[in-house]
Amino acid sequence: MSERSDEFLFDQVTINIQAGDGGNGAVAFRREAYVPRGGPNGGSGGRGGDVILRADHHLNTLLPFRHKKHFRAQKGKNGSGKDQNGAYGADEIIRVPLGTVVRDADTDELLADLVTDLQELVVAVGGRGGRGNAAFVSSTNRAPHFSEKGEKGQTRRLRLELKLIADIGIVGKPNAGKSTFLASITAARPKIADYPFTTLIPNLGVAEIDDRSVVLADIPGLIEGAHTGAGLGDRFLKHIERTRVLVHLLDGAAQDPLADFEAINLELAEYSSSLADKPQIIGFNKIDLPDAQANLEKLKNKFAKLNLQVIPISAATGEGVRELLRGAVAILDALPRQEKIVSSDVMPVFRPSPNEDAFTIEREGKSADAQIFRVRGIKVERVAQMTNWDQEDGVRRTHRVLQAMGVNDALRAAGVKDGDFVRIGDVELEWGEGTL
Repeated sequence: MSERSDEFLFDQVTINIQAGDGGNGAVAFRREAYVPRGGPNGGSGGRGGDVILRADHHLNTLLPFRHKKHFRAQKGKNGSGKDQNGAYGADEIIRVPLGTVVRDADTDELLADLVTDLQELVVAVGGRGGRGNAAFVSSTNRAPHFSEKGEKGQTRRLRLELKLIADIGIVGKPNAGKSTFLASITAARPKIADYPFTTLIPNLGVAEIDDRSVVLADIPGLIEGAHTGAGLGDRFLKHIERTRVLVHLLDGAAQDPLADFEAINLELAEYSSSLADKPQIIGFNKIDLPDAQANLEKLKNKFAKLNLQVIPISAATGEGVRELLRGAVAILDALPRQEKIVSSDVMPVFRPSPNEDAFTIEREGKSADAQIFRVRGIKVERVAQMTNWDQEDGVRRTHRVLQAMGVNDALRAAGVKDGDFVRIGDVELEWGEGTL
């Protein structure tokens, strides 16, 4: 059951993102009449666009990601002659619902919790534009004949997890009538049928009551063991964490409605103590049936001893539905004002900026009689990737940069010899004294 359910449950999705590559720099020189020795005027490439997540209160689910899971920002334009720099690439804006928790899919690192409208998070940074030859003019090189390639934009996989944000959460066992109740008081139209696990996607609805509106979330039916993941329950329970009041719907015609009530509350408590402490109002559903009427008479005193407000309703006919909603709103209005929604499991994370000059060297294996050495580091990989290895002057400059960074000395200390190969990012070079 759980495998098929995941296909339709869009409270969690993995997407692939690609920031835009930077544009390439140009090699150009002034070619004008009466200017026999025009200087370099190759422009730099434009920066690639970022990929940005933006919280949007108009969205309620992650359903739009069902058919589109790959996102790419625009590349920067290449530089050109006459000192013309390339245009920046356009950012890719990905809209997500409020309540979206963002994690790196490969490391499980928590990146952000988007809970306010228009809140943004840059999740992939566009590549730098490559410098044109005009940028390399110096007192010792008045006419450089090389430029840089644009830097590659960041790529990553993200996992988006949605925790619905609603004023009132509707909980209960499967077939308690939650979807019917939500449909009867809002414009939400969930698919409804008479079997367990009908609702696989939590539904949101806005109800108008006494000149005000409230947001309700219909949480799919919970079963015993939900807090451990049974029936996808742990996936559903997290949606209730941000609701402030719970409408607990009971199937009044069930064999033992009180046992159902206690079972659901046990699952809430096992998942989170904060869920168990949320105020509840009980909707005793299917009161239009004789069995429900008989059960309510038996249980009235027991619910009264638990200090619980019980409203008999029929979600099918509408009887008592507005009264139940008014009772839930009254409880909501009596709670202290909540200025900002903050997830209990998301804390600010402060990280030191990485040392871009740092690098490591390790042996990666052998190729025939040659050793292969891998150099890793932010700056050294960027330098190698942005070098245009077809331009001799540019290659010489890169060799000087690597020497200045200490890469060459570190390779010698690691045991590199003539004929060995050195890999930096996607670039492979053959080592030879004087050539690297």
